[in-house]
Amino acid sequence: MGEQSISLKYVVYAKFEVDGLVERADVVGAIFGQTEGLFGAELDLRELQKNGRIGRIEIKLSKKQNKTIGEIVIPTSLDRVSVALIAASLESIDRVGPYKAEVKLDRIEDVREEKRRFIVKRAKEILQNWNIDSATTIENIRRELEKIALGKAEVMLFGEEGIPMGPRALQDDTLILVEGRADVINLLRANVENVISIEGVKIPESVAELTKSKKEVTVLLDGDRAGDLILQELLQKDIKIDYVARAPPGKEVEDLTPKEVLEALERRVPVEVYKSRVELNIDSLKKLASDIKDTLEGLLLNEKGEVVDRVSVSQLAEKIESTENIKAVVFDGVISQRILDLALKKGIDVVVGRRLAEVARKPQNIKIYMFEELGLA
Repeated sequence: MGEQSISLKYVVYAKFEVDGLVERADVVGAIFGQTEGLFGAELDLRELQKNGRIGRIEIKLSKKQNKTIGEIVIPTSLDRVSVALIAASLESIDRVGPYKAEVKLDRIEDVREEKRRFIVKRAKEILQNWNIDSATTIENIRRELEKIALGKAEVMLFGEEGIPMGPRALQDDTLILVEGRADVINLLRANVENVISIEGVKIPESVAELTKSKKEVTVLLDGDRAGDLILQELLQKDIKIDYVARAPPGKEVEDLTPKEVLEALERRVPVEVYKSRVELNIDSLKKLASDIKDTLEGLLLNEKGEVVDRVSVSQLAEKIESTENIKAVVFDGVISQRILDLALKKGIDVVVGRRLAEVARKPQNIKIYMFEELGLA
């Protein structure tokens, strides 16, 4: 009957020394004989070998000056605890044949870790060679793929800086500002061609000047914290912005479907309305949150950012329900679905809490901040 193959996980290596001249069979006999029954049938080496849980026990030995020294090698697919018990049981062997013997564990090798190291090393080599081979053609390939994805429209470049834009960004009297090249590409997929990138928060002067020549300018940004920060920067610069549009909470413009792009643009609001909603800037929100941190209390704020009430978190939902003209809520508690639903119902623009629970719906018109995002974790 052929040997069962096993799915190797570990290999046990042990060194031994015998005060006499013995053969491999003597050492194997001592291993089976002196470990038998120590931990029941579950860890009996003969049974484990029959069941394919350990492989063939290898014995490497040499003889010198009436002594036999060597190494025991046991491959196994057992779990770590079982392997540790077998390794310890080997050290209990004190005789081989008629001679005194000593066995000491040398090491336990994790075969999978060795495989992982080899795979990672080889993957690095493959990637390096791949990058070298493709470096000269990758830009051409990317351009061709963009053409296929965009149909007739192509990404064009504006000014000396080579800023990505759509083919109608210069000629239309309306303009849409997005953060980067990937956003421009995604708007072109939605057949929105009067678009240009602002290249992050450091808006090129040429783009700022271009906005001033337009009848109407809309900025469309990601629906995350990064988008908030970029918008804050934009509103402080000498750049014309008439409308603000955002991707749904947690989503980036470059990942939106064409339908979602158009819906986001339809939801745009005049910049003055947006400013009134976010009169509470990040710094003021952080200060308010810091004031009530670890108090289990909440603050209700009006449109001017003034505190109109301070209540315990246990009474917060009831207070939101009964109070009019609240524009923001800052509290030392968990932002739950109930709080968000009440905020939506009462027209609240900003909700700040210690953390966000797992919610089924995030209202798109409410800005949500957690303490961690404000540096208060």
